[in-house]
Amino acid sequence: MQNPIAVLKSQLNHPSVFEQFSNCLGDKTPLFMASIIDVVASDQMIQKADPKTVVREALKAATLNLPINKSLGFAYLVPYKGQAQMQIGYKGLIQLAQRTGKYRYINAGPVYEGEMVGMDKLTGSIDLSGTKTGPNVVGYFAYIELINGFKKTEYWTRDQVEAHASRYSQAFKSKFSPWQTEFDKMATKTVLKALLSTYGIMTVEMAGAIEADNNAVEFKQDVQDEIRVEANSEYIDDDLPTPPEDEKIPPEEQREILEAEAKEYAEQAPY
Repeated sequence: MQNPIAVLKSQLNHPSVFEQFSNCLGDKTPLFMASIIDVVASDQMIQKADPKTVVREALKAATLNLPINKSLGFAYLVPYKGQAQMQIGYKGLIQLAQRTGKYRYINAGPVYEGEMVGMDKLTGSIDLSGTKTGPNVVGYFAYIELINGFKKTEYWTRDQVEAHASRYSQAFKSKFSPWQTEFDKMATKTVLKALLSTYGIMTVEMAGAIEADNNAVEFKQDVQDEIRVEANSEYIDDDLPTPPEDEKIPPEEQREILEAEAKEYAEQAPY
């Protein structure tokens, strides 16, 4: 079996791939491509994903000019069933909103017991002036205020968030799902995305980011696949065979597909 890092480097070094990243990132391209290698090298799960999908999904993040370093929390490469998927973090949503120059305030986060005082049903505003009385999170809020004075708040109880995740994320109960490992971050992103999708400034960037996140593998996989993953307690790669040792990466037909997809995403971003 080929070394996954070597295969990835081979794809990233292809002139057409480098060109696509350069069209999005300019002189930041080498640093971003190095970060792709670092992310894959530090994650054994993503190493088992098809490197073509790693490059493709990393390019989605590049078109949005969002770093994929896990520690930053702007965007992530998530592996599943031999594929990589780009998922945006709540910090990435805030970053895209800030770039419009239309927001005075953007904030989101957990609400602890005792902090929630009440909600105005007419305006949708919530009063979080209470004093935290315990360690338990009872809900999540998101707030935006535009420079023109428009303001809006979104608040979901923890039960509402769990019900939403259970309904729309087939991976919700999987031990590998970020809903199990990073629940507060996922909940914060969900509430903020709901607010921005309905009341925020919907730029091409924001629309593309939300669509990409909604189409992420977490929301599309069959329940039985999740059961198999959990039952085996290991990464499942039953869709795409490992390429032979002498395969040139990427082959002509794969390169054409990659270029077409990259062009589509690059055209959507104003860089």
